Amino acid sequence: MNKKTLTVFTPAYNRGYIIKNCYASLCRQTCKDFIWLVIDDGSTDNTAELIKEWQKKDNGFEIRYIYKENGGMHTAHNTAYENIDTELNVCIDSDDYMTDDAVEMILDCWAKNKKEKCAGIVALDVNAKNGEVLGTELDESVKNFNLDDYYHNGGAGDKKLIYRTDVINKYPPYPVFEGEKYVSLAYKYRLIGKDYYLAVLNKPVCVVDYQEDGSSLNMYKQYLKNPRGFAFIRKINMQYIDDPKRNFIDCIHYVSSSIISKNKHFVKESPKKLMTVCAIPFGIALTVLIKKKSKSFMKVN
Repeated sequence: MNKKTLTVFTPAYNRGYIIKNCYASLCRQTCKDFIWLVIDDGSTDNTAELIKEWQKKDNGFEIRYIYKENGGMHTAHNTAYENIDTELNVCIDSDDYMTDDAVEMILDCWAKNKKEKCAGIVALDVNAKNGEVLGTELDESVKNFNLDDYYHNGGAGDKKLIYRTDVINKYPPYPVFEGEKYVSLAYKYRLIGKDYYLAVLNKPVCVVDYQEDGSSLNMYKQYLKNPRGFAFIRKINMQYIDDPKRNFIDCIHYVSSSIISKNKHFVKESPKKLMTVCAIPFGIALTVLIKKKSKSFMKVN
């Protein structure tokens, strides 16, 4: 059997009710030069049974399944990267699915753009509810795409990132904080962006179907449950993003997360100490807002 080029990996936690959409989209792919790797992050529903049934079928692609204790999305990514042996990889969440020609477009784009300093590809996401592109589209004339530059210059919306496996494994794994289950995936992307660029594919490869139990829609609650993880990414942002306005916003969030985690040494540990001190009143106010919003969210749900 020829070695495949792409691994589509899917972290899953109790998503048996919807992961079938992802599976069905992979079965429809016009190109089957990929492996599907499911990282089961401690599910207690029928996810395992579904995957094992699909493994028995002649899908035209290999399905790999790994079960791990529940640790959050970032730990599922760590496990995935440890077990991927293809040249490229892309994460398709368990509530999302691929456009029918996504794999074909990704591999065609990579064949045209593969270079030593190119870490992979950035492509579009579309909303499952209305078919519209999330945020702004991409400019394919840009030959050295950088995510931070894109958002700093007015770009908006989630984008789909396809990375070289050897590149993404050159950088440290996502840290794990005891008792917490969230660290921003932007950590690795930010480190990679300082050394590599991405090729641009201005076409949708992923259909995003946000769920009410997803982390994107529960962010205020996440702030309270994972303060050290949030403080960590804010410090990374301060170090790697050269934008005073953005730095001050990160300082405010860093102060808030440090208050929530009861870290008395947050000023000393900050990469931007003076700015952090100036942000303290705003961080206190943000903490009050987060607690208020979290209570409101819990009442609604």
